[in-house]
Amino acid sequence: MASTSPSPASLSTPLLSGSIAPARGANGHGNNSHRHHHPHDDSDAAASVCGDGGGDPFAFLSEDRPPRDRGASPADPFRNATPADPFRNATPAWGGGVYAWARTLLLLPVAALRLALFGLAIAIGYAATWVALRGWAHAQGRSREGTGPMPAWRRRLMWITRISARCILFSFGYHWIRKKGRPAPRELAPIVVSNHISYIEPIFFFYELFPTIVSSESHDALPFVGTIIRAMQVIYVDRFSPASRKAAVNEIKRKAACNSFPRVLLFPEGTTTNGRFLISFQHGAFIPGYPVQPVVVRYPHVHFDQSWGNISLLKLMFKMFTQFHNFMEVEYLPVVYPPEIKQENALHFAENTSYAMARALNVLPTSYSYGDSMIMARAVEAGKDNCSNYMVQMAWVKDMYGVNTAEAMELLENFLAMNPDSDGHVKAQDFWAHFGLDCSPLCKKIFHYFNSGITDSITFCQVSTSIFNWILQEPCSFTCNSKISVMHWYCVFHYH
Repeated sequence: MASTSPSPASLSTPLLSGSIAPARGANGHGNNSHRHHHPHDDSDAAASVCGDGGGDPFAFLSEDRPPRDRGASPADPFRNATPADPFRNATPAWGGGVYAWARTLLLLPVAALRLALFGLAIAIGYAATWVALRGWAHAQGRSREGTGPMPAWRRRLMWITRISARCILFSFGYHWIRKKGRPAPRELAPIVVSNHISYIEPIFFFYELFPTIVSSESHDALPFVGTIIRAMQVIYVDRFSPASRKAAVNEIKRKAACNSFPRVLLFPEGTTTNGRFLISFQHGAFIPGYPVQPVVVRYPHVHFDQSWGNISLLKLMFKMFTQFHNFMEVEYLPVVYPPEIKQENALHFAENTSYAMARALNVLPTSYSYGDSMIMARAVEAGKDNCSNYMVQMAWVKDMYGVNTAEAMELLENFLAMNPDSDGHVKAQDFWAHFGLDCSPLCKKIFHYFNSGITDSITFCQVSTSIFNWILQEPCSFTCNSKISVMHWYCVFHYH
């Protein structure tokens, strides 16, 4: 039930988005015919690039006002020297020192007992859920939109599964869970939102509230889990399909409007984080315009970070089984009401809720999003070390430049083709070689445009912000074929 990062291969939709097409000139051309290039025609090419026959295509290299300052907000994420990482688990995969190894060896017999309890609870919960769903027409078939609420006797039978869920939490070391506040009446706040750190929160909320959840369609096929979430009358969504997202919002609104349904639970971050930041919220919980109760979950720890970041599910489960006790705190916050101005509902409603949760958690809200987790996952797949260097705060990028995750992923593939080192830096020689350029003064100037002339290497963030600024500000069409202008055309218009 927890979110995981899918393979970038799932982004098979066309990348030539029309959302950023207006950045091109009226006479812009996506493909230029090749002509012969002469060694001394760079200056002539500079005069023939724009559609009106004039202008300097390399004006963006002006040193008196760097393009990255134009149109950039004060919160420009690319100004940060050290990017934050809201996804990385802070505990070494198989390390932790002498204490960690000694504790693990000591608790191996206990871990075996916990594993047995986990398996027994799963089996009992699955059996009870299967009985509760048997013969219920609304639980059959793939399409469940428009169905009614679960009958009362079936819901009572699901208490067996809910108690089994609490036993699962106990097996993971959550012997007691500290709670602050209480759930608001369903009539007052039909929608509940929570931060998402691990697969533990969905299990807890299943036991505590038995809500309707919004989940990825891929979870329906999971063994045991798919059957159990169907009993929660799950609302499936494909995050890459606008039609699916729209249908999910309509279903959230329908179920929130009827008190016969349970509360609707959403994790608006859309993926798991390490709990040290809040990433950008999706708006699905806020578009319907119903009051929302935020809930914040914390996992206080010293030696063991319980977040589901760059660690496999089996490793995380094993580490939980070999702890004396795992701490968990759940705080129900006051209900947040939608703004009175209807046009501002989704955006301002989401921001107000995010700020309330960030204050309660004492963390910073950021503009990172699920797209950044996909970018980082691709960097991990490519064998890079400091993968947080690749994140670009996709929520900010989308709002500022109109660039979506698929387009950023395509740009990442081209950056990886430049042979970055393990820390994500591309040397000038590799950059020029990628575009077939030589070490001319103009090539050096173009390279320093990306890194402000500070170092002899560039990062994905620097390349991204420069190209995204080009997309916004370059109305020219490129018709010449000098090596420099071909590189410029490739960087700018290939991503249109």
